[in-house]
Amino acid sequence: MDATMNETFVYLDMYEDEYSDANCSQGCDESPRVSTEFAAMRTVLCVLCVLGLLGNASVLWILQRYVKLKTLTDVCLLNLALSDLSLALSLLLWAYNSQSLAACKVATGVYQLGFYSGTLLVTLLSADRYLAIVHAVAVTRTRTLGYGPAAGVAVWLVSVVMATPEVTFASVVADDDSSLSCKPLYPDQSQQFWKMFRNFREHTVSLFVCLPIQIFCYVKILLVVSKTRNSKKARAVKLILTVVGVFVVCWVPYNVVVFLQTLQLFAMLGSRKASRAIDSATTWSEIIAVSHCCVNPVIYALVGEKFREPLGNLLPRYCSKRRSSVNSETETSNTALRSQ
Repeated sequence: MDATMNETFVYLDMYEDEYSDANCSQGCDESPRVSTEFAAMRTVLCVLCVLGLLGNASVLWILQRYVKLKTLTDVCLLNLALSDLSLALSLLLWAYNSQSLAACKVATGVYQLGFYSGTLLVTLLSADRYLAIVHAVAVTRTRTLGYGPAAGVAVWLVSVVMATPEVTFASVVADDDSSLSCKPLYPDQSQQFWKMFRNFREHTVSLFVCLPIQIFCYVKILLVVSKTRNSKKARAVKLILTVVGVFVVCWVPYNVVVFLQTLQLFAMLGSRKASRAIDSATTWSEIIAVSHCCVNPVIYALVGEKFREPLGNLLPRYCSKRRSSVNSETETSNTALRSQ
């Protein structure tokens, strides 16, 4: 992949492209297409960043002003909003890379923390919903506020440990065309090990641990909800299916691409065509994955009763103030005209 596109995400340069554009015969210059694609990618990243910042900032504001943090769910929502906020912020850092070492490490660290903490917190919320619905009586005390901070601290500690290797090796490296890119610079002697270790960490957390836990929790929840006679059953089932479906749609494609990259490391996919296809798929699968930070505020918070009521009260109040301001300006203008 061309160096221009490599500035977007830190992972795109983890595998050397033995079929670089330098080996291209004369007349195969694809710079106009790449520039257009990179401009479109940057626009998408900025849009996702704005949506993620607005959505998660709204969640934090409502939690701080209207919601009393009484349960594990409330604490998880608070931490999830912070995690998604950091992930959304990292999108802006990647879209406008300053090409300095400090900015490279900060962007890598923020992205890594957002990735791991977000995945773990979504899974923790799934487990909390499972306990609240399937074992409601037996675990009432477990879901109290006392366990919330401990669970939140544990999630952030695990995320920091997982993110540390990539932050350590993040560097600003000159590409073949002398442009600078933020990418991992592993030691030559153990380069293969660190690449495999990075893939193993991501697969273990998101695909082999968190996804099966979520599926198990929501299947059990669906079985319990389907047996109850409740007027809100249909809405609960729809929300549960949405939660699992959105997570699968956002993160499974990215993990599939990472698995294909792992096969590249074992020289199982070494053709030029396969390499270029995987590079392109990596870019867009990462964008789809990080878009989850924009959806989380909707499916975990803004559709909940605790959040809809404050928003429902806030929007009419804001519109009423806007109308009052407009009417006041109109009356002032009319008075001035009559006085003339």
